[in-house]
Amino acid sequence: MKNNYLKSGPIFLAFLCMGFGDVVGPLTSQLQADYELTNFMAGLVTFMGFIMFGLLSVPMALFQDRKSRKFVLLLGMVIALIGLILPILGDFSSFGLLLGALLLLGTGATLLQVAGNPIMRDVSPEGKYSRNLSFGQFFKAIGSLSGALIPLMAAKYWNLDWKILFPIYSVVLLIAVIYLYVVKIDEQKDDAATPASFGSVLALLKNPYVFFMVLAIFLYVGAEVSMSAKLPNYLAHQFNYDIKELGLWGTLFFFLALMTGRFLGGVILNWMSPTIFLKVTTVIAMLGILGLYIAPTAVIGFVSIFLIGLGFANIFPLVFSITIDAMPERSNEISGLMVTAIIGGAFVPLIFGAVADIFSLMAGFVVTLVCIGYIFGLSFYKRK
Repeated sequence: MKNNYLKSGPIFLAFLCMGFGDVVGPLTSQLQADYELTNFMAGLVTFMGFIMFGLLSVPMALFQDRKSRKFVLLLGMVIALIGLILPILGDFSSFGLLLGALLLLGTGATLLQVAGNPIMRDVSPEGKYSRNLSFGQFFKAIGSLSGALIPLMAAKYWNLDWKILFPIYSVVLLIAVIYLYVVKIDEQKDDAATPASFGSVLALLKNPYVFFMVLAIFLYVGAEVSMSAKLPNYLAHQFNYDIKELGLWGTLFFFLALMTGRFLGGVILNWMSPTIFLKVTTVIAMLGILGLYIAPTAVIGFVSIFLIGLGFANIFPLVFSITIDAMPERSNEISGLMVTAIIGGAFVPLIFGAVADIFSLMAGFVVTLVCIGYIFGLSFYKRK
């Protein structure tokens, strides 16, 4: 048992670092206010953070099929660490440097997702993969939460801003690199399985079940990033919150709910099946989104935000683990496809922003409702 905790420790820490990539969400509202960006242009900030998921996920999944998941996990941490250090060395002198840093941070997060989700299966007891993946997402939610919480605390107590995130994240990543490097992990391999290739990965998309589940990840991540980026705008639009000083409370509350929901999900999945839980959690998410439209006060608005976070919390690990448990012999290829689908975090916010610019901010939230509605419908799909 002690050995299991030793091996799983650096993996949970990797999930914490994975959450650092979500900083592009909270940064969006801050940069939008600083640079007077349109909703569409602000969406380009998240685009930089998520574009590498679409470009690198499958190649890195193939690479780790031949190398190792631990190696890819370490490589992702090092790349993210370089991305965080560069703006510090450059004294945050230009927006271009910052965008480059976010691109490297997104690249590191891509590799962490590609390797982190399947390697969790290597360190999980039999039948506990979905549970541990939800707990891993709980740690990721802590990392995501920090992107809003730390700047709020820094502004209140130390008269600092979002730049404080970069040295803090750098220290944590350095510790994670050292911890993972010294721990030996036995990776599960099916010696009879054919080595993964681009052809085998793309062939999986011909399987309707895999295609629909990959699309679910694309839409979910896009909806989550849209929420983290636009909830400050929601509070400003509906309740006249100052977006610089108080707007981040919307993102903070959302990530608090994500963190709470993922911890509860790890407990609930000890006695509820993943497929039933997916139905329950998507219904909660849709009720929360609808609540944004009818909230008469800020208090009810925050209740709706909390419901959204609770509902969103376990969708990613449930879809991911349900699919891999259905086809464990193709775990590397499925992981590559699903992490590629995280590119939804680059494109769905652009659609949200375009709808908000053309119609209204509240019309943009319909985009997230459609995304979660699709996943709710998919939860009834039976694999043949």
